[in-house]
Amino acid sequence: MTLPRTFDVVTLKAFIERETAALRADVRQATEEAGGVVGADEARADARAAEAAGAAGPGGAAAQCPCGQGNGASHTCSGADPSHDPARCLCATLPAIPASAALLEPVRDEGGAITDFLIRAGNHVRSADWLVPPDQQVGRPYFEARPGAVTSGLLPALTSVLETGRALNGLVVDYTEERFGRLKRVQLVHHAAACGDRLLMTWRPVRSQAELLTIDAQHLASMGWGRWDLLSGAVSWSEGMQRVFRADPLLPWSLLEMCDAVLDEDVGAFGEFLASVLSGEEPAWTRIRFNVVGEVRTVDLLGRPVAGTDGRPWAVHMVARDLTPQMRSRRRLVAKESEARELRQQAEAERHVASVLRDAVLPTYSEGLAEVGVSAAAAYLPAEPDAAVGGDWYKCRRQPDGRALIAVGDAQGHGLDAVARMAQQRYAVAGLAQVGASAGDITTWLNELVCVDPAAATATVVVGHIGPDRVLHWASAGHPAPLLLRGGKTYALPTDHRGPLLGVVPEHAYETAELALQNGDLLLLYTDGVVERRGRDLVEGVDALAERLASIGGLSPQRVVDRLAEEYGRAAHEDDACLLALRID
Repeated sequence: MTLPRTFDVVTLKAFIERETAALRADVRQATEEAGGVVGADEARADARAAEAAGAAGPGGAAAQCPCGQGNGASHTCSGADPSHDPARCLCATLPAIPASAALLEPVRDEGGAITDFLIRAGNHVRSADWLVPPDQQVGRPYFEARPGAVTSGLLPALTSVLETGRALNGLVVDYTEERFGRLKRVQLVHHAAACGDRLLMTWRPVRSQAELLTIDAQHLASMGWGRWDLLSGAVSWSEGMQRVFRADPLLPWSLLEMCDAVLDEDVGAFGEFLASVLSGEEPAWTRIRFNVVGEVRTVDLLGRPVAGTDGRPWAVHMVARDLTPQMRSRRRLVAKESEARELRQQAEAERHVASVLRDAVLPTYSEGLAEVGVSAAAAYLPAEPDAAVGGDWYKCRRQPDGRALIAVGDAQGHGLDAVARMAQQRYAVAGLAQVGASAGDITTWLNELVCVDPAAATATVVVGHIGPDRVLHWASAGHPAPLLLRGGKTYALPTDHRGPLLGVVPEHAYETAELALQNGDLLLLYTDGVVERRGRDLVEGVDALAERLASIGGLSPQRVVDRLAEEYGRAAHEDDACLLALRID
């Protein structure tokens, strides 16, 4: 066998045709050479049969035949022999048929129309364990012996076979009959062909249990098998093979048609696979992609040659397993992994940017506060340990006019968008405070900034000043009230003046409230993430924070913030938070 160095569809098909033609030529030559010997043997057998027939005589036992033509009359089923020889009659072959089989003679009415068929001969095969075999119903009309087939459409189908000469192939009859007081049912597939003026009909169950289990196994394993006869060109496929390649059951693909369906990139691998099988290697395996009804299907092929009498492959067996669903799932998995990798990289980039922004936006509080008589501590508390920064922020620094600016805010949202809004609002507060405006004016201007930004979401904020006179001037835009610890007790500052969230009501004028502070007072500003818990009212959370602050109020601002941060870290939270503690010294 000469193999081409490279395969494309044209060379591959030419290779298959060349190998098949060579095989057929060699087998045909061998058959012709042996024909003379075979012909002589057949002639001697015919002579012996004729001699036996003559010895028996026309009325002897050898002349008896189940078809009823045992008296030497001409028998249309016996071929060219004018005398009826039971040994050469079609009836003699019925026992060799593995399905139920019967020779039928038409029964006609006065007008010549076929009304039934007489069972002239039959074999012993039962198509179901409760059905009588055909050889026990010889001499009976078929539809009398098989009453369940009367309305099945079998009569016109058999009549058509006689009238047209075209064979009946695979008529399925759902046969039901009452037996011993109970209804019995079986699906039977019928085949029939004309034999002169008679019919030979066979029938068998549509599916045996073994066939059903085999079909189920093919379906579950997404596999099938086929056989390609290289001499006759016949191709037979299992139902699983038809399912894999979406082929018509009556039109299984030839090897050349399979070549046409192979993807160009896999033609070489398919050619090497077929070459290995045709050269007698077994088993050969490959994985090939086929274009099946516009869809690329990935199929594992296992091939085996079927050797003839000369030892050469006369047929090819292939087992195919459809891997398309697994390959599709694998591609989806790869795509998901790639998407997840991109998301991880994006999240890592966001964390890096957010970390840089945290260092730039949330620095430590100003040491110049001591000149105003204020000591402070602050902390940013992420809901997740690996989170760098979100929308929560604080500001605490001494201004040029001698006042201490304090502010805590919460820009809604998560990720870099929230970080950007947080940075915008924090720097806006710092910039507006430089003009010496009141806390109410700063909050009003900040609200306008948020309202005119179409990309901005709502936000909350507390802005305040503590002057040398130790008076707190503060304004609030929807933010939780600061807590004041004085004399061992904690109070929430009055919020009668509190205005709406930032970005909700344009041109709203926020008011400034005043509170005289005393030496030793501890003021705690925080965002709502500190007091929010799933299933707990916000007021309950504020009360719990006030009680906890009262229990640790004797500590420095830094220790207070550290204790509250530890408790925050031990509990489950869904939102980030900020803490800003100030003590009046």
